[in-house]
Amino acid sequence: MTLFDPAEAETPTGPTRRLRLTVAYDGTAFHGFAPNAGVRTVAGVLVAALTRFLGHPVALTCAGRTDRGVHALGQVVTLDARPDRVATVVDRAALTRAVNKMCGPEVAVRDPALVADDFDARFSARARRYRYLVWNHPEPDPFTARLAWHVERPLALPVLRLACDPFIGAHDFSTFCRRPKGRDVEPSLVRRVTEARWHDDGGGHLRFEIEATAFCHQMVRSIVGTMVAVGTGRMTAGDVRPALAARDRSRAGDLAPPHGLTLQTVRYDGWDSVPDG
Repeated sequence: MTLFDPAEAETPTGPTRRLRLTVAYDGTAFHGFAPNAGVRTVAGVLVAALTRFLGHPVALTCAGRTDRGVHALGQVVTLDARPDRVATVVDRAALTRAVNKMCGPEVAVRDPALVADDFDARFSARARRYRYLVWNHPEPDPFTARLAWHVERPLALPVLRLACDPFIGAHDFSTFCRRPKGRDVEPSLVRRVTEARWHDDGGGHLRFEIEATAFCHQMVRSIVGTMVAVGTGRMTAGDVRPALAARDRSRAGDLAPPHGLTLQTVRYDGWDSVPDG
C-alpha cells in the first residue's frame, strides 16, 4: 500500500525545527533500517508516514543502522520539520498517533521532542547498548523464535562470562567486524566497550548485554557467535584475547543470526532513549 504521493509533498521553503523520535521495531520483515531501493526497510516506511503527516519530504538520521532482521527498542532518529506541524505538545502527539497508525504494530514511535538544530541522532550519541537473546534448550520455543537464537547444545554460563573480559576497554575490533567496502581511506575499527555481561533469566533464557561508545558492522553478532563457540566448548575463553589481538576475521567464531539482536538504548548527554530500570 502506498502511504503517500511524493508529488503532493512540497519541500518546506521557510525555517524548520529539529525533531527527535524514539523508534521501536520488529525487524523480522524488514531489510534493515537504512533506505534501500526496491526492498522494505524501517526508514522507508517511517519516511513515507512522516512525509504524509508533515506534508513535505523528510530526511532521517538514525543513531545506528541495524541490519536485516535486527530489532530495536530504543533507536533514535532526528529530522527537520515545518514548525507549524510540530510546535506544540498536541501537534507532536498527533504526529505520534498518525505515524503509529500507519506503521504499527511492526514500527512504533514515541517521545517526540524538539531539540537544538545541532543535535544529531548519530553524532550526538555518547553510547549505544545492545541486547542479544539466546534460547538454550534442546527443543525450539515458538514464542521466542523471532527474538532469540535457539542454541540446542548446553552453554556453560561461567565460561561465557569469563569470555566477556577481553572485550572491555578500547580495542581494534577488526577480528569481530565486517570492514566497509568501497572506502578510499581504511576506517578505524577501534571501539571502546564499557560493559559486556551475560545474564541468566531462567528456564534456558540467556541474555547478553553490551554497551560501547559505538559499534562497527556486525560487531555484536560476531562477538556473540564467538562466545557461544566458547560456551559449547568449540573454543576456550583463553582463545578470545589472542583472537582480538590478531585483527584477523578468520579467528572469530560463526556469526550469530540477526534475529536475536536488539538495539536497546542510545545514550546522550542528559537523556537516554530507554531509561535504565
